[in-house]
Amino acid sequence: MVNALILVPLLFALAAIFVPSRRFRPWLVPLGAVAHLGLVVAVLRNDGALSGLGGWLLMDKLNRIALPTVSVLFFACSLYVPVYLNLRSGRSNRVFCGALLAFLAMMTIVIVSHHVGLMWIALEATTLTSAPLIYFNHNKRSIEATWKYLLIGGVGIALALLGTFFLAYGALHAGLHATLLIEDLVRTAPLLSRPWLHAAFVLLFVGYGTKMGLAPMHTWKPDAYGEAPGVVGALLAGGLTTCAFVALLRFYQICAAAGEGAYAQGIMVKMGLLSMAVAGVFMARQRDYKRMLAYSSVEHMGILVLGIGIGGLAAFGSMLHLINNAFTKGVLFIAAANIHRAYQSKTIDSVAGALRRVPVSGALFLAGFFAITGSPPFGPFLSEFTILRGTIAAGRYGVAAAFLALLFVVFAGMGATTLAVVQGEPPDDLPDTGFHDTLGTVGPALLLLTAVLVLGVWVPPALEVALRAAALYVETGR
Repeated sequence: MVNALILVPLLFALAAIFVPSRRFRPWLVPLGAVAHLGLVVAVLRNDGALSGLGGWLLMDKLNRIALPTVSVLFFACSLYVPVYLNLRSGRSNRVFCGALLAFLAMMTIVIVSHHVGLMWIALEATTLTSAPLIYFNHNKRSIEATWKYLLIGGVGIALALLGTFFLAYGALHAGLHATLLIEDLVRTAPLLSRPWLHAAFVLLFVGYGTKMGLAPMHTWKPDAYGEAPGVVGALLAGGLTTCAFVALLRFYQICAAAGEGAYAQGIMVKMGLLSMAVAGVFMARQRDYKRMLAYSSVEHMGILVLGIGIGGLAAFGSMLHLINNAFTKGVLFIAAANIHRAYQSKTIDSVAGALRRVPVSGALFLAGFFAITGSPPFGPFLSEFTILRGTIAAGRYGVAAAFLALLFVVFAGMGATTLAVVQGEPPDDLPDTGFHDTLGTVGPALLLLTAVLVLGVWVPPALEVALRAAALYVETGR
């Protein structure tokens, strides 16, 4: 069944490439998403150990959180795809539809992989399958964004490969049999050479941190998110970053099992706060609202690693925040895509009065802003508050104060741009783009916003148990 999670979207991707009808082709994306989500539900209902490829693929407590998050996000975004491609009927959708489904397959491999070599290959494949999506507009800015995405991502993945070699050599240096299976590495972690393990973690953190978009390795994000179609930005911000975070956590597990958890946590706390600070600085006076969302993603990647770096209750909060961030980014990017279609502009110089021009999309963008900045009663408030509680409980009062201060800076910077977009009157010279809110354009965002709102007031008991199990598994391997 684990193998089917990968094969099904790949088969739909092949169908999208070879189906001749450009009208039917976009509907293969939601069909593939439904099939993938159905398989994920079936896997989650099975309490036994599910594996594939001789143990290289394995369902565990961590991917039981990450996999449904990515699958639900992709499903919601897939509902937007046929409507969006109908609006962009002048462009071929063959590569776009095929790449989207292949992207889902590659993200699935990253999440369920328990072989660090396979995981590395799959994460590189996510870059290759998502690059055509960023280039969809076929203009100078999109090709520049795609080139930067490939170049910086390539450097990051190369550093991650070097870190993987260091990790394997650390086993050989200690007289152990070199292995790339996660379970074997965790089991033999106490015997690994400490200098090689430290060097490996630094390289892996920088490499996979680049894929996450942690500062200062984030420089691909503003261009990629700014130029990609909104539905692609949602999948990059909520899907690809989730995969990279899961990959990073695999290696944190090895460090923790080796007794070097404090070393890894120290790096994560510092880099988490740095990422939040950089995002706050660049978000101030930001005039491009899609680039603003990229810096918001930089901030939330910092929050995720900060929670793991603190550990305990904060690690549980980080697991919950993984879900909240992915779903909220889906709301924001889809709403931003609608506003972009209505105004044909991404800057506040030309965009104002979205609540009047596209009232539902404007309201969703505003609600998404409050959600992503940790305002109650939305899910990110609960997860960020949990991380704060865990930080205080751990006696890290300076970190807690810095965390709160940076959240305020981001709220102020992001708020200025968001309010400029949604408030006021639409410009008098606004061209008639013919775009209006419809169920197809706002329904997916409403679905995700409902989930974010529910998670802000009630975490289902089964989900809470799974989140606690995932946090404990990340920290102890149990």
